Amino acid sequence: MKSIQAIQEEIVTEFELYDDWMDKYNYLIELSRDLPLIDTKLKVKENLIHGCQSKVWLNAEFRDGMLNFTADSDAIITKGIISLLIRVLSNKTASDVMHADLWFIDRIGLRENLSPTRSNGLLAMIKQMKLYALAYHTREQQKEGTRDMRLGTSERHN
Repeated sequence: MKSIQAIQEEIVTEFELYDDWMDKYNYLIELSRDLPLIDTKLKVKENLIHGCQSKVWLNAEFRDGMLNFTADSDAIITKGIISLLIRVLSNKTASDVMHADLWFIDRIGLRENLSPTRSNGLLAMIKQMKLYALAYHTREQQKEGTRDMRLGTSERHN
């Protein structure tokens, strides 16, 4: 499994192949085709990201200690952007997602080449992914705390 850093370095290298932003936008459109799509039954209001100009549905699942994201959007560029975020943050621990420094966004020039509304949407997507991570991390911490309490109680009785 590649680290968040390694995946970001790959993305920067891929985007360096293109000289102008029209080519980079076309590459984003290509990337949108690789997006792990959200199950249609999860395309509900609760999974919509607020703050995006277009509709973006994002779902997170916690399996085997790792967060896995799926998403969909009604806008092709936005779909490419969420595809990049999922590529970097999926199959990582909740703690890794919470603390991820997503420096690739500025290195590839994404933020500066988005409209203000799309830029706000990008921030909303990142925020939602980190909120999912925080929720799963908190839940795991509570489970560990409960387990530790049970162990401590049983040890006192022995």
